[in-house]
Amino acid sequence: MANMSLTSPQSVAQLSVMPRCSIRAHIRGTADAITAAVRWFASAMARGLLPWGFVRKPLYIQARFSYLHMRYLFFSWLTLFVGSWIVYVKYSSYTELCRGHDCKNSICDKYRKGVIDGSACSSLCEKDTLYLGKCFTAKPNSQVYSGSWGDLEGVIKCQMEEAPHFDLGNEMKPRKEAAAFDKPTKGTSVEMFREMILDHLKAKLGAQANLADLTTQVLTVADANKDGHISLPEARSTWALLQLNEFLLALVLRDREHMPKLLGFCGDLYVMEKVPHFPMYGISLPWIMEVWIPTGLRRSMDQWFTPSWPHKAKISIGLLELVEDVFHGNFGSFLMCDVSATSFGYNDRHDLKVIDAWYIVPEAIFQEAIRQQQCNVDEDCLYGADCLTSCDLTKHRCTQEVTRPNLAKACEAIKDYVLRGVPYDMRAALEKQLYACIALKGSTEQMEIEHSLILNNLKTLLWKKISHTKDS
Repeated sequence: MANMSLTSPQSVAQLSVMPRCSIRAHIRGTADAITAAVRWFASAMARGLLPWGFVRKPLYIQARFSYLHMRYLFFSWLTLFVGSWIVYVKYSSYTELCRGHDCKNSICDKYRKGVIDGSACSSLCEKDTLYLGKCFTAKPNSQVYSGSWGDLEGVIKCQMEEAPHFDLGNEMKPRKEAAAFDKPTKGTSVEMFREMILDHLKAKLGAQANLADLTTQVLTVADANKDGHISLPEARSTWALLQLNEFLLALVLRDREHMPKLLGFCGDLYVMEKVPHFPMYGISLPWIMEVWIPTGLRRSMDQWFTPSWPHKAKISIGLLELVEDVFHGNFGSFLMCDVSATSFGYNDRHDLKVIDAWYIVPEAIFQEAIRQQQCNVDEDCLYGADCLTSCDLTKHRCTQEVTRPNLAKACEAIKDYVLRGVPYDMRAALEKQLYACIALKGSTEQMEIEHSLILNNLKTLLWKKISHTKDS
């Protein structure tokens, strides 16, 4: 009876003639048989006698498909979100920082009104032969662009009507003052303008013996159209440019090869010679990659993308010569307050060039301002990345002497750069000189002899190795 189908005609006929007790017994037997069959099936599957595949395979396939589908949707959404965010950040940064169109409109508006004039004004505002190209701006008030001027390629810098003026205030940042182009005033003679320039240079550079020569250079630059006369708009443009530290340094180092040449100006917009290779070493990576790369690996990666060692030696010599030029040079001393690879580049002959002179400041004006800086710890007396003085805790004022000279900071910047790939026979001597250089402290008079000795030793050691090669 256990093997008979419950719906067969035979079973129905048999049940119809069975007594009630027999029917109950029949149903109980059938239920027991079904229960026994289920128990055997479960026991067989538990012991592995029956494969699970035919039971669970559809469920597994469905679960697997759902997992892959959800993972695909998640990563697609994440990629879209991150990509959109990066585009938004880049666009926002570009629109906030890169305002070359506004800069040009502002300059040209003043030029057309006769407020300013310069050698680049006509090309920028009338002939449209001076073009602003790729944006390299890092500071909103100082616009930097690649540019072309006829057959010349250069770098265009514009101050957005704000001229940095040194006031090392609470956060040791350059204070900005609007360039109103209101000086000199109408009726000022050339001789009066000369006195204005001379007084300004004395305030910036200190009382140097040959500032009269530098004043003459400024007046030569001011005569933009070379007609032998300086107009009031030309004088106003020149005066605005003199407030810019980089422009002042370009005049001071005008005859030296380490400063790009000044090609022209209009108001406080000026065009400098293009430097084809920058930074001095290293590669530029997207910021999102920078976050995940360890500092040590990033430093090693920067050293992978460098010229051959003789070329690196020549570039390093250029940096040492720049230190020599700004340390007690012809027009006073300058402090290099950001000696990093991004501040320098080089040309096709591997001559070092200054890219960003924002933090190369006159020592006289730095010392005058730093003494007014309030402090509680030495770190309160930091300007830029590298100009640190000590804090006088009795007065809570910063002292005026920097703790490290320019040369020590330059040697630290080129140490890994020039030691990588150095010829074996000179590695020990070069390493010894570099570490002695990095150890230099202070900038007092007694340091000058040691400073000069180490500087000459380093230059001689490097030149000796490359002087007989074409790289020299």
